[in-house]
Amino acid sequence: VQLQASGGGSVQAGDSLRLSCAASGRALPNYDMAWFRQPPGKERAFVARITRRGDSTFYAGSVKGRFTISRDKDKDTMDLQMNNVKPEDTAVYYCAADSTYSRNTRSYYYPAQYHYWGQGTQVTVSS
Repeated sequence: VQLQASGGGSVQAGDSLRLSCAASGRALPNYDMAWFRQPPGKERAFVARITRRGDSTFYAGSVKGRFTISRDKDKDTMDLQMNNVKPEDTAVYYCAADSTYSRNTRSYYYPAQYHYWGQGTQVTVSS
């Protein structure tokens, strides 16, 4: 499964941005999917996760209430709506898919839980 993330860019603090993740050449996999981000010089960190049916979502504390993860059946994408962005949201954002159907929520936060990754899209937020 090859994932492609798109929608990144340079915005001002307080703006909104929407990222999308699609599967290259096929339908989006029927797996739980997630967004991670990697700020410059730091490790990749969990942002949000959505179940394969879209009925449950999980968020990092730093983005809860500002970001919304969703699945768009019509466009066949997995999206991240980012509202009220802050300079500390600056990072490369990656989409990922977990093929294990795990319900161990503690594992959701670790990149090793995910087996398929997109190439990343840069988000830069200036103050």
